[in-house]
Formats: sequence, C-alpha cells, structure tokens
Amino acid sequence: MKIAVCVSHVPDTATRVKIAGDQKSIDPTGVSFVLNPYDEFAVEEALKTKEKFGGDVIVISVGGDQVKETIRKSLAMGVDEGVHLKTGEVLDSFAIAQALADEIKSLGCELVFMGKQSVDYDNGIVGQLTAEMLGYNSISVCVTFQLEGTTVTAEREIEGGKEIVETSLPCVITAQKGLNDPRYASLKGIMTAKKKVIQEKPVGSKPALVENLQLKMPVAKNPGRILGTDSSAVPELVKLLHEEAKVI
Repeated sequence: MKIAVCVSHVPDTATRVKIAGDQKSIDPTGVSFVLNPYDEFAVEEALKTKEKFGGDVIVISVGGDQVKETIRKSLAMGVDEGVHLKTGEVLDSFAIAQALADEIKSLGCELVFMGKQSVDYDNGIVGQLTAEMLGYNSISVCVTFQLEGTTVTAEREIEGGKEIVETSLPCVITAQKGLNDPRYASLKGIMTAKKKVIQEKPVGSKPALVENLQLKMPVAKNPGRILGTDSSAVPELVKLLHEEAKVI
C-alpha cells in the first residue's frame, strides 16, 4: 500500500513576523520555519500505519526550495520518499489542493494523511478539497484512526463533543492534536535522511480562486489603567465600563 502524507512549511508560531514591502506577504528575514505542527500528527499516523500494514510512505510538499527542509524532517522521522512540488508562486488553497491531487493520483496512493490546517493561513480546507478532486472519501479533524482491510473508522472532533464515523479506502484523513504523539527523529534517521533523494517536480500554472490583497498587523491594544487599590475605585470602574467600554 502506498501512503501519502502532505506537509506544509510554516513560520514557527513563536517567531515574531513582519509584513513585507508588498503588503501581501511576510518578511522572511529572521523568521524560523518549521514542519506544520498538525502535519506532524499526520506523519506519525502514516508511519504507524506503515509499521502495522507495510507499504511505503511518501511525503509531498508544495512550495519553493525552502520546503525541502520540512521534507527532510519528515524523512528523518522515517518517511520513505520525498516529493517537492516546486513553485515560486504563492498558491491559494484550491491551487495547492489541485497540485497535491494530481501528484497523489499519479503515485497511486489510496490513503492520504495531512494536518487539519496549517498554522500560517489557517484555512483548513486543503484536505477536503484534495479529497474532492481525487474522488476520495474524507474524514477531517481526526483524533483516532483505525484501518481494517479497506474499512476506515475514525473519531473526529465536533463542536461540543466527538463522533465516530466509518468509510472506506481510498480516503483522505486530516489530523487533529490528540491523534498521536509524534516521534522525534533519531540520529540514525537524520543521517539516513541526508542520503534520501527528494524528487523535484515543477508545478504548472494552477487556477486561483482567492487573491491575497493585503496583510495587516493586529491593532495594538490600549494600555491598561489602574483606578485604585480598594473599593473606592468601584464607582469610577462602573462609570467607565458604562460610558467608555459600553459593556454595561
């Protein structure tokens, strides 16, 4: 069985970012990039599935040369092969899904894992779009995964609770935190990953349905005020909550 796992190369959430001069992207200067945290759960589940049932795990990522760093980390964790779908363009979710679907179809993978969303744009729709383009079944936001023959059973998070659903291969699974505990890359895995070949394939022009017009930093919060240190400040607090904050 061939298993695909799709990963994103994203800014570390602990990194402070600045908006680039074009006002449509971030300035990469000084920014640390990492394997998308939700995709780590996807990589781990793909590896666990391979260890149980056999087969090959192929990691796929779309982007410029920098995404090879993320592919290498996946290879160091134990993934067998890497595919870099190379493009210098900033693609929207639809175009990324189309590129992934085309590659997954050509590889003949019947089981696909990816994170429920990337932590940069937080769109959370690439998994479902990819499944639709492939004509595959899809289960999103999974916190458990089981495969018996061609039957897939998963528990997924919904608002206010969880639900257990069942489908069959071929299938796309999007991973949520709690699905597993991702393994660390061993020294042997890191050294082996350096020798593994990453296939580089150019991404042709893909139709975009969404255009990023402008990025803006969040509005700075107003500094707080200390009105007093005892109950004498209560009347002034109530007045300000009523007249300024307008919450009462």
